[in-house]
Amino acid sequence: MEIYEKVKRPFKDIILNNFLGGIAWAVGATLGFSVIIFLLTYVFKNVDWIPFIGNFVSDLTSYVLQNLQNSPQLVK
Repeated sequence: MEIYEKVKRPFKDIILNNFLGGIAWAVGATLGFSVIIFLLTYVFKNVDWIPFIGNFVSDLTSYVLQNLQNSPQLVK
């Protein structure tokens, strides 16, 4: 008695099975990605990080401009 038996399936069934599996994987990945993006957007909308980021960029710009004016070799 052999340990395994070779299963013969028609080539058409193999192609159809792999094609449907690929479509199912793509749909699942798309839906999963959409859910993750929705959740991240919902969290970021409710956290109110935008004023924090805006203040950080404003402070950084002020610092760079102030140091640029105080540097004699960069200002003509």
